[in-house]
Amino acid sequence: MTRVWDVPVEDAAGVRAARSAAEEAAALAGLDAPRGADAVTVASELAANLVEHAGGGRLLVEAVPPVRPAGAHDAPVVQIAAVDHGPGTAETPAGRDFGTDGATGTPRDGHPAVRTLGSGLRVCHRVADSFALHAAPGRGTAAVARIGAAPVLPAQSAGPDAVRTGGINVPLGGAALSGDAWTAVRAGHLVTLMLADGLGHGPEAARASTAAVEALREVPELAPAAALRHLGEALRGTRGAAVALARLDTRTGRLLFAGLGNVGARLYTGGSWRTLLSRPGIVGVHRRAAPPETGLAWAPDAVLVLHSDGLPQRWTPPAGLRPPAVDPAVFCAVTVRDTFGSAAQVRDDTAVAALTTTPPDLS
Repeated sequence: MTRVWDVPVEDAAGVRAARSAAEEAAALAGLDAPRGADAVTVASELAANLVEHAGGGRLLVEAVPPVRPAGAHDAPVVQIAAVDHGPGTAETPAGRDFGTDGATGTPRDGHPAVRTLGSGLRVCHRVADSFALHAAPGRGTAAVARIGAAPVLPAQSAGPDAVRTGGINVPLGGAALSGDAWTAVRAGHLVTLMLADGLGHGPEAARASTAAVEALREVPELAPAAALRHLGEALRGTRGAAVALARLDTRTGRLLFAGLGNVGARLYTGGSWRTLLSRPGIVGVHRRAAPPETGLAWAPDAVLVLHSDGLPQRWTPPAGLRPPAVDPAVFCAVTVRDTFGSAAQVRDDTAVAALTTTPPDLS
């Protein structure tokens, strides 16, 4: 089930809690001792940065799919996201997004972006497999680091290896388990992003959304409508879930989308956003025909965003972020932060996941 450590960080006690969260998440992800220590180091540095430069913030720690899906059963990585409503990280140029290179997911050591980072953030860049942040004056900073069992392999082309995914999950009321879950799976040139929102919240909702994740990993090659039928059978005996799926064919440049229930979806392309509609229903509860699929062309500048109904349907894309150059998880983190404001109290389990195919801009 989706275990999320939502750690408020205001002082040294918050830094210690962040370290403990990273240690537990590393154990859950199956990292060995050295990589687990790296996760703890990154969490400690990001938390200390929140205290020193932002007057506090929050750390969201969980085990997530890797940034570039390699197959249906990828080993999870530890993702550590730090968000704040401070003045913007002092060491970074205002609004700067630190992209990542294809081999390690981090800016090259000689790149000017690395030299602008403060010492703590440079440690995160050096230790993590991927690291990106966005800072804007008066709005705060969002940073995302990922640590896995092994470094990310380089992307060689605009094919499936160039697809990047990321997401943020915030449980209601700081609960340990989220009823929302997302994943990305790959079968050859096909990459599918899914977001499932278990009915209600708490452990039973988490069980339903986790069942959806596990069922999709069994059939990564299926088109969305067929996958929803498979998930409908797998979720029987659970509360059921609202589910949205989008499958990108990197060979043909075609996106197929289908959804049942109240999961939002938007596609950015050509400088504007388009809403993709799901049909009413609950996967696993009502036996009904799968919804029709929506087919769309995938452009080089495209970004797909899926979100649970914890995020208002009329959310506003973050100002100052140029999709899809920014890391998808950073985009999701800024979306959640800016939607709920400095109070940062979500109204329900809230998950946002995104998929892009354009590599980061390192200019």
